[in-house]
Amino acid sequence: MTDTTAGLIQVGLLLLALAAVYKPFGDYIARVYTSDKHLRGERVLYRLFRVDPASEQRWGIYALSVLAFSLVSVLLLYLLQRLQPLLPFDFGRGAVNPATAFNTAVSFVTNTNWQSYVPETVLGHSVQMLGLTVQNFLSGAVGMAVAIAVVRGFIRSRTDRLGNFWVDLTRGTVRILLPVAFVFAIVLVALGVVQSLASGVDVVGPDGTPNTLALAPAASQEAIKELGTNGGGIFNANSSHPFENPNSWTNLIEIFLILVIPVSMTRAFGTMVGNRRQGYVLLSVMGLLWGAMLAISWVAEANPNGPAALLAGANLEGKEQRFGIGASSLWATSTTGTSTGAVNSMHDSFTGLGGGTTLLNMLFGEVSPGGVGTGLYGILVMAVIAMFLAGLMVGRTPEYLGKKLGRREVTCAAVSMLAMPTVVLLGAGAALMMPGELSTALTNSGPHGLSEVLYAYASAGNNNGSAFGGLTVTSDWFQSSLGVAMLIGRFVPILAVLCLAGSLAAQKKVPQTAGTLPTTGPLFGSLLTGTVVLVAALTFIPALALGPIAEALA
Repeated sequence: MTDTTAGLIQVGLLLLALAAVYKPFGDYIARVYTSDKHLRGERVLYRLFRVDPASEQRWGIYALSVLAFSLVSVLLLYLLQRLQPLLPFDFGRGAVNPATAFNTAVSFVTNTNWQSYVPETVLGHSVQMLGLTVQNFLSGAVGMAVAIAVVRGFIRSRTDRLGNFWVDLTRGTVRILLPVAFVFAIVLVALGVVQSLASGVDVVGPDGTPNTLALAPAASQEAIKELGTNGGGIFNANSSHPFENPNSWTNLIEIFLILVIPVSMTRAFGTMVGNRRQGYVLLSVMGLLWGAMLAISWVAEANPNGPAALLAGANLEGKEQRFGIGASSLWATSTTGTSTGAVNSMHDSFTGLGGGTTLLNMLFGEVSPGGVGTGLYGILVMAVIAMFLAGLMVGRTPEYLGKKLGRREVTCAAVSMLAMPTVVLLGAGAALMMPGELSTALTNSGPHGLSEVLYAYASAGNNNGSAFGGLTVTSDWFQSSLGVAMLIGRFVPILAVLCLAGSLAAQKKVPQTAGTLPTTGPLFGSLLTGTVVLVAALTFIPALALGPIAEALA
């Protein structure tokens, strides 16, 4: 079987699986957040933490709850790393140094999961399980809660309430992420993914040299790292490691987990707003961008322009032979089109054009289909911008889903949209102006070196977490600046979209008229797709021209 055929089979099976669960899972997500009933275990948690589940919050209080919960999470995860020698299963690995502990704590709480360390030599199992895995659940649940609050802004009328963050956080964790991750962790163990509390196993190589292979509770973390679009690996090689992703079946299942919630959230959106065609339009835009980037990446990797790759017949550097070109491109497109950042091949070894597609996926704002929750509210922000542009062209006050989009609404959407480009361009620019830092951190010069720096800040600012491996970011400058980029890239858009939701919820619904632009057909889908591409192009083309575009044309 050729690599192309195998890759096409994986794509076909993936699309069939997503189509099969789209309706039931999307409707289930909608029921989770609209039900009036609280599970017994949830009520116990509410009493324990003194939460009144019947009360609802204004957008400002909802936002403060998100920030307070995230701040406490950062502090606790930081302390777990610093106090690692006091914990069981530390294997003598010592306390994590302050800069790395700060970067890692921020990274996992913001759903970025950027890793500037070697997990199997730096972290023991207690920090992995109590710290990183817990945040894989909670950071994903926070993103879903914010997305649902934004949807409530569109469906509610004349109210200042958006729901209760603590209830939304609990339901997302208990009813969605935990049960699905539990089931798929068992599936992954059955298919060969490692699940062990041992530190490693001693082996003797073919040449007689003794070695120790690191072990870890990988399957339980692998399931939620993909499902929650987190991406942090329990081994340094991430999902290209055979203990995390041993074969084509685990590869397919893990890509499915990456995409299933972001895709199904569009169905939940359509169900909650009472018009499922609205969700279908968003899904079609996400799917179009995802499919286009997959095709470009696949063609670029199968038809390289470098002399060594031409002799090999394809660009196989940095790819696992058990996956090949097709499955590697499929994973790379899915992980950067969402906010996952897990890898089954090294993006730094892709061709100029192939690597450029992974970067462009993030620069779109990761809306194809985006992260857990973040993809939905990210594309809703772009929908607001698209309707604003349409209103400018026809001289009419824009509307979306029966809500007027005035100065306050468009300002909130613009702040959310511009936060990421500001972080990426200023962060990369500042790093490039520090030759002392780059001299020890950057192993490549020219366009590829620029791409590596730009990719790092795009990954941090979009809360993705993947990296071009040629940039070493262990210095205090990179640890701190990337940590700040993660914080801004996560929380400024959250504050802006919650402000948008609060403003929308306070409005009354306006009836459709003959002048209202329909948002359930191909015209709006084209407008939304064009807006996503145009915003990214106007913002990033100069930087891309000096990096991946120049490298692709070389």
